[in-house]
Amino acid sequence: MAAKFLEEPTKVITGSHDRTLKVWDLRSRMCTETKFAGSSCNDLVTSDGAGSTIISGHFDKRIRFWDIRTEMSANHIVLQGKVTSLDLSRDSNYLLACVRDDTIQLIDLRMNTIVRSFSHESFKVGCDWSRAAFGPGGRLLAVGAADGSVYVWNTNTGKLETILKEHSTAVTAVSWHPQSGLLASVDRGKRALVWGDL
Repeated sequence: MAAKFLEEPTKVITGSHDRTLKVWDLRSRMCTETKFAGSSCNDLVTSDGAGSTIISGHFDKRIRFWDIRTEMSANHIVLQGKVTSLDLSRDSNYLLACVRDDTIQLIDLRMNTIVRSFSHESFKVGCDWSRAAFGPGGRLLAVGAADGSVYVWNTNTGKLETILKEHSTAVTAVSWHPQSGLLASVDRGKRALVWGDL
């Protein structure tokens, strides 16, 4: 369901439907370590430059924090629904979690606390793998919805900035251009759109 590079370009960690996280050595093409999470992993991020801290989002409504040097999860946060995606702010201080209870949770990683929740009466998460994303400066977040809309919130104020409507099926993923306000979105009908500067 997810893969991220670790501290060096020859190591990758994957999160899987089989309830495991696996570390892979790309040179030998072998799995070098398996961590048993106990629940299907929908997404993961690495939260430090060394790649030693892994954060994984799960079907059992938990976000788990892992030290790559140990076997067990260090701690976790329980949410109100399945975690469909995670995104890390550029400064690694904040974590965005898209949750199946039709909310987006903003977590301050310095305190492991939810600092803001984003929701709207017409916003419904479209699937178990819906992807939300921080904008390039972290001021905005975007996420697709079941009705084909893309919701854009201000992370500082919690205000819904805009609802973009052009898709006809559930929007499953969004991605911001790293240096501009351009936003790409893709839906279940295999249609991709690029939205102008937001």
